This record gives sequence, C-alpha cells and structure tokens, in this order.
Amino acid sequence: MSGALHIAVLMGGWSAEREVSLSSGAGVADALESRGHRVTRIDMGRDVAARLAAAQPDLVFNALHGTPAGTSTCLVSTLSIAITEVARPECV
Repeated sequence: MSGALHIAVLMGGWSAEREVSLSSGAGVADALESRGHRVTRIDMGRDVAARLAAAQPDLVFNALHGTPAGTSTCLVSTLSIAITEVARPECV
C-alpha cells in the first residue's frame, strides 16, 4: 500500500482504560490526518463490526487499551481488513 490510506482508528471501548485509549486514539488519528491519510475514528462498541464494514477502511489501527489480547484482531480478521497487530493463530 502506498499513498494516502483510509485508516480506521479503534479507541475507547468499555475497559477501565477507556479514557487513556480515547486520548491515545485521538493522538494517532491526528497524526495520521496530518500525514494526509483519511481517518475514521471508531469508539469501540457492540456495533463495531457493522461500523467497520460500513467504513471499508484499508487498515485498522488498534488504539484500544485493556482488552483481552487478540480480541480486536480476531474480529477485524473476519472482515478481511488489515490491522496493526500480529495475527493470532486461532484467527487465521
């Protein structure tokens, strides 16, 4: 992938680290936008799969904190979207 991308930034969620995730996710999104990328900010909720499918990003940047390791990777992999985490064997 080269040039400007459409990147969805996952942030927030419902863990105890929600506020930290919102802050770091906003920082990531701002930095990506300053580099010319199109960014969709997604506050993790029960509708995240539908929101990602509707957004159709090229890549998902995971800025979630405090979620079980690999949870978002497995979810995003079912949508065939690249994510900024190492794929877990049980997801592929």
